[in-house]
Amino acid sequence: MLTLPPELRDAFKEPLGPVTTDVEALLQAVDAHREAHDAPEAPLIAIGDVVTYHLRKAGREPDVAMVDGMTEREQVDAAIREAHPDAGEEHVEVANPAGKLSLELLETLYEAVHSSPATVIEVIGEEDLATLPALIVAPDGATVVYGQPGVGMVHVAVDEETRSESLALLHRFEGDVDAALDALGVEQA
Repeated sequence: MLTLPPELRDAFKEPLGPVTTDVEALLQAVDAHREAHDAPEAPLIAIGDVVTYHLRKAGREPDVAMVDGMTEREQVDAAIREAHPDAGEEHVEVANPAGKLSLELLETLYEAVHSSPATVIEVIGEEDLATLPALIVAPDGATVVYGQPGVGMVHVAVDEETRSESLALLHRFEGDVDAALDALGVEQA
């Protein structure tokens, strides 16, 4: 459905929020963001195997976890891989090629964010670009956490500003952006 154009690749190298290796501090920031938006049920969305593993190890089950069995182009180690089948109440597999955002991934992400059981989305392919649609589909007060290779976990507090910035980036992708936004439930003018 959408393809990341080569000239936009650099836009994804800089973290979209603060980076930390302290999962407890990150979870305190998640709770503070929920409180600031009076949104105690706002979802915590984890993009990536290692991030999901660390959140779960700290006792916090992400409401939505997107994993692909890889980290930094290498297969994750056995401890991380074996932890995912126990995560969430729902497990869904979707196909998503590297450098793309598939309709299946976007529709599944929308459903997972708007349903109550914790959901693990297992991506056959690559989940690296899923942060962008997660920031678009998540409500104010939600948090998206993703890994910054070799650095730590990026904490992005979802609000109107982060959503607007993410929409601007998505509009620069190649493909049917309007259909992608429809799949994410975004009303268009």
